Parts: sequence; C-alpha cells; structure tokens
Amino acid sequence: MTTRKSKPLAKVATGPKAGLPPSWAAEVAELTYSQALTALELSLAQLQSEDLEVEKMAELYQRALAYGERCEAVLQQVEQEVLQLEVTELDQATTTPFTETLP
Repeated sequence: MTTRKSKPLAKVATGPKAGLPPSWAAEVAELTYSQALTALELSLAQLQSEDLEVEKMAELYQRALAYGERCEAVLQQVEQEVLQLEVTELDQATTTPFTETLP
C-alpha cells in the first residue's frame, strides 16, 4: 500500500480586493450602507438560484463578501463617530461652569 501526501489547500482570498477588478472595488467602497445592504441581499437571492453557473456563482459570492464588508466598514465608521461625539459632549459637560439662578 502506498500513501500519498496530500497537497496543502491554498488559502482562498476573500474581500473586495480578492480577484475583483480595482474599478469595481472602488465602486463598492463608495456605496452607502443602504446601497451595500441592498446589493448584498440581491446577490444572496441570486446565489440561491438553481440554474446558476459555477463561474457566475463564484463571482456573486465574491461580490456578496465585498458588499458585506462594506456594510461592516460603514457601521464601524458610524460607531467611531458616535463614540467621538459622546467624548466631545462629555468634555463639554465637564468644562461648562454651572451657574445657578434663583427665582
């Protein structure tokens, strides 16, 4: 009995920069959260089609990943902005002198 050494599996690159044209990746980076979410939902719906060719499936999968990553990036950006606003408001609240007015 002979044993074969199996080749290690190559890592599959994911994300908008993995095998997607640079112009397309730039377009995804410009999408709003709502636009990216809609595109993601449409891509996922198309992926569920039974008559989808394998090549088209791979492309849709990459696009869906890119749209999902865009949604995540926008959410993280908004979260950072909210945190910054909270810190700014906290700083202003502590530096504003309190003045009491009597009736």
